[in-house]
Amino acid sequence: MGGTIPLWLVLIAGSQSLAVPPTASPPVLHIPRVSRPPVPEDFLEGSNRQPEAVVATFRQRAPEDGAAVSEPTTAYLSYDDRNLYVVFVCRDERGKTRARMAPRDSIASDDLVGVYLDTFHDRQRAYFFRVNPLGVQADSIVTEGQDEDTSWDTLWYSRGRLLDDGYLVWIAIPFASLRFANTPSQVWGLALTRYIQRNNEDSYWPYITDRLEGMVPHFATLEGIAGVSSPRQMEVIPHGVFTGARVLDDVPGQGPRFRRRDDPGAGADVKFVVRDSFTLDVTVNPEFSQVESNDPQVTINQRFEVFFPEKRPFFLENSGFFQTPEQLFFPRRIADPQAGLRLTGKAGGWAFGALAIDDRAPGENRTPEDPLRDRRAINVAVRGAREFANRTTVGFLAASRDFASTSNRVVAADTRLTLGTAWAVMGQVSGSRTRADNRTRSGFAGVAEVYRSGLHVGYTGRYVDRSPDFESELGFIPRVDIRETTHTLSYLWRPAAARVVSFGPKFVGSRNWDRRGRVQDWSADPTFQIEFRGPTHIAAGVTRSFELFQSLPFQKRGRTFTFSTDRWRWLGLAFTDQRGRSVNYYPGPALVPFGAASPADVSNTSLTMTVRPSRRLRIDEIYFYDRLAAIDGRVAFASHTVRSKVNAQFTRALSLRGIVDYNGVLPDQDLVALEREKRLTGDVLLTYLLHPGTAVYVGYTDTYENLRLIESSMALTRIVSPTTSTGRQLFVKISYLFRLKQR
Repeated sequence: MGGTIPLWLVLIAGSQSLAVPPTASPPVLHIPRVSRPPVPEDFLEGSNRQPEAVVATFRQRAPEDGAAVSEPTTAYLSYDDRNLYVVFVCRDERGKTRARMAPRDSIASDDLVGVYLDTFHDRQRAYFFRVNPLGVQADSIVTEGQDEDTSWDTLWYSRGRLLDDGYLVWIAIPFASLRFANTPSQVWGLALTRYIQRNNEDSYWPYITDRLEGMVPHFATLEGIAGVSSPRQMEVIPHGVFTGARVLDDVPGQGPRFRRRDDPGAGADVKFVVRDSFTLDVTVNPEFSQVESNDPQVTINQRFEVFFPEKRPFFLENSGFFQTPEQLFFPRRIADPQAGLRLTGKAGGWAFGALAIDDRAPGENRTPEDPLRDRRAINVAVRGAREFANRTTVGFLAASRDFASTSNRVVAADTRLTLGTAWAVMGQVSGSRTRADNRTRSGFAGVAEVYRSGLHVGYTGRYVDRSPDFESELGFIPRVDIRETTHTLSYLWRPAAARVVSFGPKFVGSRNWDRRGRVQDWSADPTFQIEFRGPTHIAAGVTRSFELFQSLPFQKRGRTFTFSTDRWRWLGLAFTDQRGRSVNYYPGPALVPFGAASPADVSNTSLTMTVRPSRRLRIDEIYFYDRLAAIDGRVAFASHTVRSKVNAQFTRALSLRGIVDYNGVLPDQDLVALEREKRLTGDVLLTYLLHPGTAVYVGYTDTYENLRLIESSMALTRIVSPTTSTGRQLFVKISYLFRLKQR
């Protein structure tokens, strides 16, 4: 069973959906200049105000595509020499508005308003500023054909105020925080949005519909801004860090031992604006203290590498410039940099990004006699993309990593184009050349994808081809020697004005061969999903699959149930349960991976609960349970992962966060090659974040494991309970943003 879906079936299914509405020219909005900045009180006290552009005809994208916004919403726009001003007045039922005092960028479960700005009017990329009713900010960059880049941060201003019949949000976006062409008059793309959480409702001006592919191409045209510029300025963010730590290290040539590390340090990030639309970032001694911790994930009995997203600010900012269909640049591969620079920007229809940075990690922790001790790797990535008016993009990427006599080079070319109003196609070809162990090997990779967006029918078809010798040391490519095709087809019914927002089936099928034509995997995953207002989501499905592992064939099956809800303002829940037959990827001594003739029983359960006792307090509880058993009932392993997280948000700037993590792996070592591991970690962080770049962090972390150091033999042994502190750290980090005008 291959699980593939013929394209003719997709076309027939697509033809049954509602007719795509006729396209129309986007509206034009003329914005006036004001001599005095508007303030929130002007809109509450009936004060005489200066002329403004007024928008009040918001229409839903979801749940009722094209319907008027369910609650009256009006936006007022104006500008002066320094800022663009947008004021939202949002009416609502008394007591229905959802708003919490939350950390910056953590407002996804609240009611929101937002502003999209396509400042180059290229209909490809836009800044996105959104605010909750208490004025808490989130910002990002939206690029057609890419995931939203939520890592981008800049300096802007907002205020929010709850009213008896809704709320008001005031936004001021400095022109100094934007990049745009240096012309006397500006022509930008603009969209405004309001999200009402309890209704699953997303409304826009101008009308943006799911029946048409893309978002930025359908923005309104903003005119009237004249005589402003994005000043040529320099941002300097010096930082100072003190870290005191006691850690258990495995020192080469000496064995494990406890060491103290007292590491005061200083560094700086410097940002230059180059020719108005390019930004040059320079970092010296970037400090990546544990401000953000990795979210819990299941890493036991995984055949391929588990993906952990990047969280370090220098690599996050403008990361969208380096994004391609295959992830050929994954900055977590750069573990310990000392200095680097990055150039990003747009000009003449081109988007360009270049990065060069070192990495001390390969030369660390080597014995004194090792000639590679203290050597560092040099990493370079260059990305360029030409964007055309018909929403077609052609780009390239080159990436390189050099360490001593070894090197890895990757070059790639990619394209994305739209077909009609609902279809889009993208593709990429890549080549690699790797030199190691006095030999050189070359590899090839290619990917092609076609997808359809629609109100009812959704389809994605993807084909991936990677040769056995393809390697991207700076990328995230967990598997090579594959030729894989994957198809996803879904259909949603959308009842009008009902508690059920949408419901319908979804099918995912895939098939994978190696370069010898041997089938390595196939899967067929039908699912039925229902979305309710609230929002609440329920899905149930079954899986049938085949996997070839260590030349042994495995027939697998399973069932999955998921449930999530944020219906109540004070409580959020998410639950997933997966059960079936799978493979033991790490069999014990002298065992084959049991599951071939008699598959292993597997169960994976996760539960996430978010409690909000007040607007300023949030408690998150996460629990993962994973279990693998042989067919005779013996348990190969059981794994428990627990996280308790509390965040107290005293003001928009000041917060206190505490995390307790527990992870326990309980194996039967006759059946599985895993150690009996138990780890308990406590993490406390006090944050004062005035705005991006200006912050104070004080943190303390302590990790306990079920280990004991036998000093007489300098060896480690496992004990029953996690009572040995293996990593204890106190850190203080202070940074401050200076904005200096360039001559």
